[in-house]
Amino acid sequence: MLEHLNFVRIRQIFPGPVVDDPYNKVIKEMERINLGARIKPGWRVAITAGSRGINNIGAILGAVVESVGMAGAEPFIIGAMGSHGGGTAEGQKAVLSSLGITREKLGCPVLTSEEVVEIGATPDGIKVFCDINAWRADGIIVCNRIKPHTTFHGPVESGLMKMMAVGLGKTRGATCFHRLEPRRMARALVEIGDVFTRSGKIIGAIGIVENSYEDTAIIEAVSPDKLVEVEERLLEEAYRFIPRLPADKLDFLIVRQMGKNFSGTGMDTNVIGRMRIAGVPEPETPFVARIVVLDLSGVSHGNATGVGLADITTRRLADKMDSRTTYLNCITSGNVQRAMLPIIMPDDRTAIEAAVRSLSADEPLNLKGAVINNTLELEYMWVTGSVADELSGRSDIEIIGAPRRLTFNDGLMVLEED
Repeated sequence: MLEHLNFVRIRQIFPGPVVDDPYNKVIKEMERINLGARIKPGWRVAITAGSRGINNIGAILGAVVESVGMAGAEPFIIGAMGSHGGGTAEGQKAVLSSLGITREKLGCPVLTSEEVVEIGATPDGIKVFCDINAWRADGIIVCNRIKPHTTFHGPVESGLMKMMAVGLGKTRGATCFHRLEPRRMARALVEIGDVFTRSGKIIGAIGIVENSYEDTAIIEAVSPDKLVEVEERLLEEAYRFIPRLPADKLDFLIVRQMGKNFSGTGMDTNVIGRMRIAGVPEPETPFVARIVVLDLSGVSHGNATGVGLADITTRRLADKMDSRTTYLNCITSGNVQRAMLPIIMPDDRTAIEAAVRSLSADEPLNLKGAVINNTLELEYMWVTGSVADELSGRSDIEIIGAPRRLTFNDGLMVLEED
C-alpha cells in the first residue's frame, strides 16, 4: 500500500526572537536583579540543572556559575530531575553528563543525590521536599526552561515552580505532586513554590523560553518575590512559540524518534493531541488517527515514557526500552498508560504499513499523513500529497522539491535529508 503514497517535503516558517549571546545575557540579567547583593561572600550556592535538553544550557549555567563566583561565593550544580535517571544519584549524574553538564565544563562541582529533606507542606497538606545538598547550601538559584506542560494546563506549568516541586523534590517530591488530579496541579505548584521562597533559600532564578526552532528566545533573571508573576508571563510567550503540526487532522503521523530530550513524555502531547490519562478528555485538535513511533533517542538512556501515546512501534524501539527506568517514571507520575507498549512490528516498513492498512482506506492516495523527526523539531517534515495540496498557498509553508515515495533499506526508512 505504501507504493501508492507520495510524500512532499515542506518547511514551516515560525516567528520568534533569538538571544544571540546567551552567556552575556545571563550575566547582565543577574546584574539587573542585583544578585550580588543577595549573596554573602563565602556562601555555598546551589544551581539547579534538570534532565531536559535545553539549547545553550552549558553557556547559561556557566554564566550563572560565573555570576555567583563574582559575588565571592562558591557555586555548585545540583541534579534536579524528579525520578529521571532511574531516581539514583549515579543515573542523574549520567543524564547530566550526556547534556554536557560536568565539573570539567562548568568549573564547579556537580552533585547528585537521592536523599531529600522535608521542608514544609502546602495549605492542602502536600508535603514539600528538597534535595539534601541544595537544602544545606546557603542559597539556591533555580534555572529552567518555561514551556507548556504535557499533562495539565494553568497559569504556571513546566518551569521554575516545577523545578522546585519535582526537580528539587526528587522521587518523593515528584510522587507527591503527580498523585494530584491534573486540575489541581497548577495551583499546587504555586503553593509548593511558596514554601520554597518563604524558606529564604531561593535567592534568584533564570527563566528560559525557546522559540519554535529550539533557539533561545528569552532569558530573564527573576528575584524571589517575582517568581510567579514572571513565570506566568513567560509561559504566555512560550505558548506563542510552541511548534505545531501544519494540519489539525491527520490520518497518520510517523514520528521517527521519541525521547526525554524532546519532551518529558517522549512525544509532546501538545503536538500530537493525545494525553492518555484516565479521566482526562483528549484534546479536540490536533486529531491523529494513527501514531507510529519508530525509535528511541540514545540520550533517553532507555526511558521510553510516552511510548504508550503511540498506536504502533518497532522492535528496535522496544528492545532499547529500559523497563525499570520507564516504569519508575510513569509510576511516579501516575500516568501508567503512557508506559504501555503499542503494537510492535519488526521494522519501520512493517510498522508504517500496519498503520496504513489499519485505516482501511480504499484509496490510500487520499490519506492525510506526515513524517516528523520528533515532536520538538517541526520546521521540516514530509507530508502526503493530499496534505501538501491543502497547505499550498499558505504564507507560512514552503513546499520543497517534487513528490516522492518512501524508501527503505533493510526495513529502515530512509529520507532524502538523511
